[in-house]
Amino acid sequence: MVKSVANLDEVFSALSDPTRRKILVRLAEGDQSVGELAEPFDVSLPAISKHLGVLERAGLISREREGRVRHCRLEPEPLAGALEWIAQYGRFWEERFDSLEKLLAKQGGKRR
Repeated sequence: MVKSVANLDEVFSALSDPTRRKILVRLAEGDQSVGELAEPFDVSLPAISKHLGVLERAGLISREREGRVRHCRLEPEPLAGALEWIAQYGRFWEERFDSLEKLLAKQGGKRR
């Protein structure tokens, strides 16, 4: 669940970047080290670290140090909150389309 509007803004901001979305997809498969996460990307390790910082501030990941290695874990709760927010607008548009469909059906009946 999204705790606040500010948190919702952080979640959507974090999701706006394709590299961060790819990182989340990889973490959905299981925990990974920062080095493992950085492997497929053609960017520097500091750049990946900045992306991870954005994801962590949004509450989408957590990082844990084990010796010299930092492991990352997906934290899905903020995604559920974002989905809930989007679903509200889905219901809004479904109602609007239902109203439009009824109006068009009524107007179509008048023309015959």
